[in-house]
Amino acid sequence: MISSLASLLAAPFSYIFMIKAIFGGAAVGALCGILSCFVTLKGWSLLGDALSHSVVPGVAVAALVGGPFALGAFIAGLLAVLGIGIIERNSILKNDAVIGVVFTAFFAAGLFIISVFPTNIRIQTILFGNLLGISNADLLQVGIIGLICIITFAVKWKDLLIYCFDPNHARAIGLNVNALHLTLLILLSLAAVAALQTVGALLVVAMLITPGATAQLLTERFGRMLFIAPLLAALACIGGAYVSYFLDGSTGGAIVVLQTTMFILALVFAPKKGILATRRRHNVFNKEPAK
Repeated sequence: MISSLASLLAAPFSYIFMIKAIFGGAAVGALCGILSCFVTLKGWSLLGDALSHSVVPGVAVAALVGGPFALGAFIAGLLAVLGIGIIERNSILKNDAVIGVVFTAFFAAGLFIISVFPTNIRIQTILFGNLLGISNADLLQVGIIGLICIITFAVKWKDLLIYCFDPNHARAIGLNVNALHLTLLILLSLAAVAALQTVGALLVVAMLITPGATAQLLTERFGRMLFIAPLLAALACIGGAYVSYFLDGSTGGAIVVLQTTMFILALVFAPKKGILATRRRHNVFNKEPAK
């Protein structure tokens, strides 16, 4: 009985595609987890959503011309960000309105291109990802993107932290805030490209926000967030790939559901910032006798 259960639980690891999915998902999750700390601190949730949808036309055009999907997605993401910046500087529209217009326009353009010029790429793969179908080339792509991002973070994480926390202070102490802004946007675009294979364009925003938001509930120190967020994101990707094998469901959906479950648990049970801890402090405060 026990041996049969152990064999059943170990079954996913007997397939190469599952091992690739688990390792690839963990790598993408860790990368997005690190970046999500900066996105959460900077308040760029809407921008992360915009980038995740804006890569679709880049993938579509790359498929048409036979180019690498990653390059097409990256260029489309940067064009969307530049478009948002140009419209903001030359109009009275607020940031959220501009982001909404640009990312829906890019997303719709991608769907239109795919519908008019059919290619060998399926729209479902772009929208929902295909982690179980990850190839060696995809793993190499994730590895290169991860290496670029990790080196950048190792060199610039303190400057990026100051910029995200207070751009005016960063400018006052002599940091090049424009370069830091562009660096963070490039890293965000690269992470969106990496996560596209894992959870698809519709769920990339969860990979770029939820781990950082969860880590922020669990600690008050940013340095610890940089360890907690990628760890939780990697575990969610591993668990999502593993569970989807048995349930025969969407791997990307399972990953995001696990990440959301972690967030809810942290929201309720976090030792200092959780709902229960906040209520306990409130009750203690109310019970204290007036002096």
